[in-house]
Amino acid sequence: MYDRLLFPTDGSDGATAALDHVLDIAAAHGATVHLLTVADTGHDSVTRIGDEVIDALEIEGQNIVDDAAERAQERGVVTETAVLQGTPSATIVDYADERGIDLVAMPTHGRQGIERLLVGSVTERVVRRATVPVLTIRPDEERLRYPYRNVLAPTDGSECADAALDEAIEVATGADAALHVLSVVDVTSLGVDVRAEFQVDILEESANEIVETATEAASASGVETVSETVEFGSSVGRAIVEYAEDHDVDLIVVGTHGRTGLNRYLLGSVAEKLIRTAPVPVLTVREPGIEAE
Repeated sequence: MYDRLLFPTDGSDGATAALDHVLDIAAAHGATVHLLTVADTGHDSVTRIGDEVIDALEIEGQNIVDDAAERAQERGVVTETAVLQGTPSATIVDYADERGIDLVAMPTHGRQGIERLLVGSVTERVVRRATVPVLTIRPDEERLRYPYRNVLAPTDGSECADAALDEAIEVATGADAALHVLSVVDVTSLGVDVRAEFQVDILEESANEIVETATEAASASGVETVSETVEFGSSVGRAIVEYAEDHDVDLIVVGTHGRTGLNRYLLGSVAEKLIRTAPVPVLTVREPGIEAE
């Protein structure tokens, strides 16, 4: 499923915890893990004195990737290491493109202050710009399990959600996991009059068609256990998180963009909220052809 994984790391406790999960995935698939540290010499707090600061950051970065490579070697996972200078998010995305990476895996939190290489905002920028799927891992989450047993695919029927569904199907078939297809009808923008009730009926009918079509696609692709659910809620992100908690979900696979207007269920903001709040890893997928933000 994945042959080349990219794991950007800053050596923080968060990155160390997330690396264990990445190594689980790599070991199961015989994948190579690219370990990357970005020396962020463009940060306002960094003062250059000749090449001294750059050298110090690069030496520290090399120690970080070497330590991570040693842990991977103990698991029998092949690695490639790199220490690069530049803006973290742009450098990570460029590296993934240039090296033919299949999956970028990142912790949601990293260091703070001058030594910061990865933080939530950097992770979110990579999610928006990466042309390949990005797996975000909350390092404080205790429920990190692999192989996955329950994969959740929220969908609004958009092309981006369909791309995410394809990825979720591939993950589910590769791990022999159950797939949960969920569509959340966002009723916040609707009033309480008769017309609003009529609109809810239309949205519910559309959502049922969406999950039915997705379920048929998953079954045709060989997923043995597929469940379909339509829910109503005032917060799409919260409804997805609650479903994940209630159904022992191990992974959420979601598109980075969704529909606009009255039929909007999933948006980039929802994906970002899931990255921050979901109790399990979140795999974000960008629709092919959508320009980076």
